[in-house]
Amino acid sequence: MATASATPVLDTIAAMTIDSVERCHMDDRTLILARVAALVAMDAPAISYLAHVTPAVKAEFTVEQLQDLLVAIAPVVGTARVMSAAGHIAEAFGVALALAEGEAEAIAQAEAESRGSF
Repeated sequence: MATASATPVLDTIAAMTIDSVERCHMDDRTLILARVAALVAMDAPAISYLAHVTPAVKAEFTVEQLQDLLVAIAPVVGTARVMSAAGHIAEAFGVALALAEGEAEAIAQAEAESRGSF
């Protein structure tokens, strides 16, 4: 029997993603392209894009590549989905930046406190 988790849904999604990546033979950049294209086609919410920010950064996925992807799939998925995706992607990056800033501030505060305690 599986052990109880405080985040069973997120744990399941993470396990599915890890399994998918391990079984996929695409390079990181192609995998990100495929996943983002699928998110656009499904009109996914910002949180779904947020889960792909770190892998996209690690794969050196550029804004220009993202724009090219949206241009390439617009005739297939439609302009409404592409515009919706652009808004959700912008929201996801905003959240990612806010989280990174908060983390950086917490680290700086902890370092300042540790220097002041000696």
